[in-house]
Amino acid sequence: MEFSLKTSKTEEFINITNFVREAVEKSGVKDGLAVVFIPHTTAGVTINENADPDVVRDMIVTLDKVYPVKGDYWHIEGNSHAHIKASLMGSSCSVIIENGDLKLGTWQGIYFCEFDGPRTRKFYVKILNG
Repeated sequence: MEFSLKTSKTEEFINITNFVREAVEKSGVKDGLAVVFIPHTTAGVTINENADPDVVRDMIVTLDKVYPVKGDYWHIEGNSHAHIKASLMGSSCSVIIENGDLKLGTWQGIYFCEFDGPRTRKFYVKILNG
């Protein structure tokens, strides 16, 4: 299933857990695996705390300290920091489906990670029965 979203900031984490849950529900799969794939080189996906928005803020601030926008980069487009951050987050994640729902921890959410926005982005969710 393909989803589209519009990011509004240069860097932001958008909680996409409900989109993935929607894909699980539509699939009818009760036990299996949900795979989330981000087809972009300056965006990624991660699973992390969804209860306190300060966690997301802290992650973005720390990534910017370690991989600043301006650095000793050679990439002519000027967005090497975004490529590095996207590679660190990864382009996919998998979540177990059990009893028709995502088997996430109490405080976990799935986040689309924008590092070169704002843009219109897409991501895919594949549900595997098993």
